[in-house]
Amino acid sequence: MPDPHPTPFAAALLADGPDPRHAEALRLYGRFVGSWDVDLLDHLPGGGTHASAGEWHFGWVLQGLAVQDVWIAPARGTPPETLPPGYLHRYGTTLRMYEPALDQWRITWVDPRLGLYVTQVGRARGEAIVQEGRTAAGVPMRWSFHDIRADRFRWLGEISDDDGAHWRPQLEMRARRR
Repeated sequence: MPDPHPTPFAAALLADGPDPRHAEALRLYGRFVGSWDVDLLDHLPGGGTHASAGEWHFGWVLQGLAVQDVWIAPARGTPPETLPPGYLHRYGTTLRMYEPALDQWRITWVDPRLGLYVTQVGRARGEAIVQEGRTAAGVPMRWSFHDIRADRFRWLGEISDDDGAHWRPQLEMRARRR
């Protein structure tokens, strides 16, 4: 049988599944492992929206103690002429690490293309998953997963200009499992 991890780096990073000691808790994000097609709706700063397609890939990493993803928008192969002027090409990764002592997730997202870095704390909230943090400028932000099913989910990125009293959407995504 061929090695599913073609390089020593991939073999050291990737895991075949969750660490059995915390398998139930790790399922919170582990259920997203796999590849997804995404319909995006960007809420533009000057008002209006822009729809596009993206892709999202999740996998077990670091001996099954974390879930990592790669999020790409627009999807690879999207013709540039279909994008509005100034569209932000996003190609980033998120590392989600479970902290058993606090029953929470420590989340770090980076996009080297845009030079952005975000840290958040994530927890289950009812049937949803809510991640909360602040932008580099200190503005409250939250990213949340809703309507989670085996073959689809909805994701919402929001920001607050009044320290959490009111929230406005920045990005909405609907994902379908490949």
